[in-house]
Parts: sequence; structure tokens; C-alpha cells
Amino acid sequence: MVTPPVIRHHEEVMGTIVTMDVFAQVDADVVGIHRRIELACKVLHLADEVFSTWKPESPMSRLRRGAISCHEVPREVTEVLEGCDQARRLSRGWFDPWSMPGGVDPTGYVKGWAAQRALGLLLGPGAHGAIVNAAGDIASFGAQADGNAFRIGIVDPLQPARLACVVNLSANIATSGTCERGAHLIDPHSGSPTARVASASVCGPDLGLADALATALGVAGEEGLSFVEVVDDYEALTIAFDGTKKWTSGFPFAPSKTSSEAG
Repeated sequence: MVTPPVIRHHEEVMGTIVTMDVFAQVDADVVGIHRRIELACKVLHLADEVFSTWKPESPMSRLRRGAISCHEVPREVTEVLEGCDQARRLSRGWFDPWSMPGGVDPTGYVKGWAAQRALGLLLGPGAHGAIVNAAGDIASFGAQADGNAFRIGIVDPLQPARLACVVNLSANIATSGTCERGAHLIDPHSGSPTARVASASVCGPDLGLADALATALGVAGEEGLSFVEVVDDYEALTIAFDGTKKWTSGFPFAPSKTSSEAG
């Protein structure tokens, strides 16, 4: 029996390493898949050029310092800011790019948004599934060769060499926390670095929104699970600094979870 190939590509972009895995059919046009991967990489680099707050001449940097207006930005900026506004409303203000130090900063939305756009370019003949992993913001379509859902491990923020749990991935998942990047989450209400849980994960059909909600949940803490619970098709998990896990009612744990910690 011939094993279907998995085509993997790593790309350094947006200040991190993005990994793309395409689960190809046995008779797939591998050259065509590599071309789609190249296009996906271009989308990621374009996002970096447009939205980087570290590059002084990026449209986002120019908008932040008032060199251009909202009417002069590329359409991608308009799309992202509209998504950020939706996330601000759904998170009850716990995600608010307009309250960040230095001006509007959609960083907590853009990585997930860009990863999902890259995933869209991997769709096509010969691929029965794909995963784009942008430093923990994971977009996916399809399934494993045997038809089973992809399984994704969530790192234990208290012991990063271990997994806290495993989830069945039917679409996308974003995780926000301080174990790798330190105190980078900003409370929009105080303007200060704040994290009320060690790790927050949100899964759902739109990775940009999941990314933003995970950022908000990391700041709001366990009480923020209530604003995710009411968003259709989105689920969430928090891991507290003492290791306690809480989650929304439909969080897609792979079999083996216990029910004693459910929030």
C-alpha cells in the first residue's frame, strides 16, 4: 500500500516560523502543490509588509502615526479593521486594537487572518487536507488520509515540554499566552501588560476572529469564557496559572478528557 505524501514547507515571516503541511493524494501533482505553497507564502509576506508595526513605511505604521488616513490604506487594512471591530464587540471590549499604546494595532487579529488566507491558496486538486501553523495560530481544512480529524496538541503553559490536552481540529484554533513571548498581552482598559490566565485557546471557522478572541480571553481570564460561549460555532479553553482548566460547553477535546474540571 502506497502512503500518501505529506508536503511540508517552513517560511520565516511575520516575526515567526510558519509551517505548512499539505496532505496530498497518492497521484497528486506535487509540482502544482508546490506552486500553491509559493502563492501562500506571498500572501503571508504581503501581510507582513502591510501590517508590520516594526516597519516604519508599512501602511499600518503610516496610519498609526497619521501619515495617511483610513481612506488611503490598502483594502486589506480596511478588511482587517472591520474584523477587529467585530471582535471588539463580541469580546465586550476585551480585544480593542484602538486602545493599544502607540495607536491602532491589529496584531492580535492579523496573524490568524493571514494564516487562513494562506490556507485558502492550498485548496485545490490533489490535496485532501492541509494545515497552516503560524506560531500556534492554526488553520486547517480536510482531514487525515484515513478520514479522521486532525489532532492538535495544546502546550501546557506551566510545563512547555508537555501537552495540556489534545483537540480534534475541524477548522481553526488560536492560542494566546505568556509562556513563550512573555508579558505581551495588553489590557485595553488599563493600557498595561496583563494576563489573567496562563493560556487561552479559541477554535472556530474564522481564524482571525479566533485569534482575537483568544487574545481577549488571555486578558479577561476565565470570566471571558462567557463571551465566547454565546458566539455561534466558537469554543474556548483556559488554563490558569495553577493549572486548572476551564472550557466552553462544546470544546472539541479528543477522547480521553475528564469532565471534572469543566467550567
